[in-house]
Amino acid sequence: MPNAMTTAQNTRRILILFAHPSQQRSEVNRPLSRTVRDLPGVTFVDLYHEYPTLEIDVRREQERLRQHDVVLFMFPFYWYSTPAILKEWQDLVLEYGFAYGHHGRELEGKLFLAVVSAGGDASAYSKSGYNHFPVRELMRPLEMTANLCHMRYLPPFFLFAARKAADEGRLKTHIESVTKLIDQLHREPLDLDQLEALPLLNQAFEPEASHD
Repeated sequence: MPNAMTTAQNTRRILILFAHPSQQRSEVNRPLSRTVRDLPGVTFVDLYHEYPTLEIDVRREQERLRQHDVVLFMFPFYWYSTPAILKEWQDLVLEYGFAYGHHGRELEGKLFLAVVSAGGDASAYSKSGYNHFPVRELMRPLEMTANLCHMRYLPPFFLFAARKAADEGRLKTHIESVTKLIDQLHREPLDLDQLEALPLLNQAFEPEASHD
């Protein structure tokens, strides 16, 4: 089985699929995207920029997937899900016979994860909070997609209360933490079993932060 690691250079190639439909209003994802797009080992794809009419080039996107070891979705949490273009991308690109099904093994062994910003506080995403469920539960559709496509799913990395992050001085820390995450995904062997057991990846890369 592929192990999501390139053999020649012992580094992982990372495909970041970025989706934000209103970047001019973004206080978190826009500066984050500017930082990560040029990191070593990263191919950065701004889906709304490349496909403004949502007419996705399926064969191009499938070839991108073949060429990378890690697939990372980066987006704001919209109505407990992804922005529309990421759903369209999944519907069209992850075809039967390519990503799943009897002969659909092209993504087998690749790593999948998401870096997500949410407007609500962490406490809102709990059984007693107004969203009633933790984000790990709300992200189950992506987890099941990864499972169906024979990928290895890592917990999401969340920035909560994103609208207040810059004013509260948390945005810089968030960008630094995501940069560290991507750098380690690219360069270092990771204890994937340990990471998979976490509710959120924040607990590995922001160990001093509190995450409900």
